[in-house]
Amino acid sequence: MSQKSLIGKTVLVVEDDPKIRQLLNIYLTKEGYEVTEAVDGLEAKEKIEALDPCILILDLMLPKISGEELSRWVREDLKSMMPIIMLTAKVSEKDRIQGFKLGADDYVVKPFSPAELMVRIEAVLRRTASRCGKLSFTGFTIKPAKGEAWINGKQLELTHFEFKLLHTFMQHPNQVLSREQILMSIYEKNEKSVSDRTIDVHIKHLREKIKEKTPKDYIQTVRGMGYKFVAL
Repeated sequence: MSQKSLIGKTVLVVEDDPKIRQLLNIYLTKEGYEVTEAVDGLEAKEKIEALDPCILILDLMLPKISGEELSRWVREDLKSMMPIIMLTAKVSEKDRIQGFKLGADDYVVKPFSPAELMVRIEAVLRRTASRCGKLSFTGFTIKPAKGEAWINGKQLELTHFEFKLLHTFMQHPNQVLSREQILMSIYEKNEKSVSDRTIDVHIKHLREKIKEKTPKDYIQTVRGMGYKFVAL
């Protein structure tokens, strides 16, 4: 599995068993996913609304709000097509059919193999790639379709080109990008006559706006080569 292909893949694990949460966190982090957790259905609702994860690993037997209710809320109230993998001790054919009717993309019975679950997650994400409308990495979250960006939960007020710059950098973490590569990525064909100086100005303004929210320097200048978005 390519680490690069997982950039932005935020997994919400909703499970009341701390041992299972810890096990999944270890495996998912090792595979390159960004992991957040919820211990009950109510906390899960809050995190889904706040974080908009790319996939939900959902135990069905949860305190406060059941996994079934949560799944129904995601599909019917939120109208979200967020991929859902149900993780449960319910083993009957009737339970599995009900899970799929509630909108599950996969159904995994406990006890399970963590390695097999990783493969299932990858397969579900491949099938549902178009559903994940955001990119999250190293504290940043952006929604390309909406043109919205945040750093550590604080919204960044970016111009159109600043947003496209950030999007380009987040798609190529720890890679040196030349000004020509950046230009090709963010400008339309009829705008290719812009100068390197214009790119530098946009990057300067983007850096300033990021530094208003955090002291870390995420965009570094590589002398004679271009710029690099550093995953700190």
